Amino acid sequence: MLARFAVHQGKQISKARLLLQPRVLSTVTGSERPIRSEYPSPVRHGFIPEEWFTFFYSKTGVTGPYMFAAGLSTYLISKEIYVLEHEFYSGLSLALALIVAIKKFGPSVAKYIDKNIDEYEQSWESSRTDQIKELQNLIEHEKKEQWRTDSQKMIADIKRDNINMQLEAVYRERLSHVYQEVKRRLDYQVQLQNMERKLAQKHMVEWIVENVKKGFTPDQEKIILTRCISDLQILVNKN
Repeated sequence: MLARFAVHQGKQISKARLLLQPRVLSTVTGSERPIRSEYPSPVRHGFIPEEWFTFFYSKTGVTGPYMFAAGLSTYLISKEIYVLEHEFYSGLSLALALIVAIKKFGPSVAKYIDKNIDEYEQSWESSRTDQIKELQNLIEHEKKEQWRTDSQKMIADIKRDNINMQLEAVYRERLSHVYQEVKRRLDYQVQLQNMERKLAQKHMVEWIVENVKKGFTPDQEKIILTRCISDLQILVNKN
């Protein structure tokens, strides 16, 4: 009965110690969040680690740790290396009082501490969730800004194309203006040459006619005039 009571009280003490200690974090994978261990390493008799017992099993068997503890205690007490003075009995009474206090007040204290831990974990989880949402909003905002930057590039390309089209239109307009000016000047030169040719022909005809007239005598003019009149009369009679 005493051993069962000690084991039970040891479990209660271990659980209370776990709740009072800072949370122990262990990483499952590199991408998952750390997880707090729910229970500590197993112990015996409330405070002795299980590893201390399993260390003796391969050499002395199951009874090895207990025989070692009993023999060491007997040796220390018999040789008065460890003296059982009044502080030892005070420690026993204090341990008994602690066991009774833990047995009576342990569940309520554990429930209160669990509630505080749950509230703290919920607040931490809510802050983590809010931070994740904020980071996601920042990512979405960054994506929108990148999209806007791409649209600005498209707008810049469109403006560049418009400027190139305007430059092309101005270039073609200037080419047309140059063509019209060159054509106008060439037309002027052609008209000038035609006018000079007409004037030259006119003066040439007038000069020839004038010289021919000078070469005719009055008798020849009368003969020619008479012949012309006769030719006209013949033409009239035929009609």
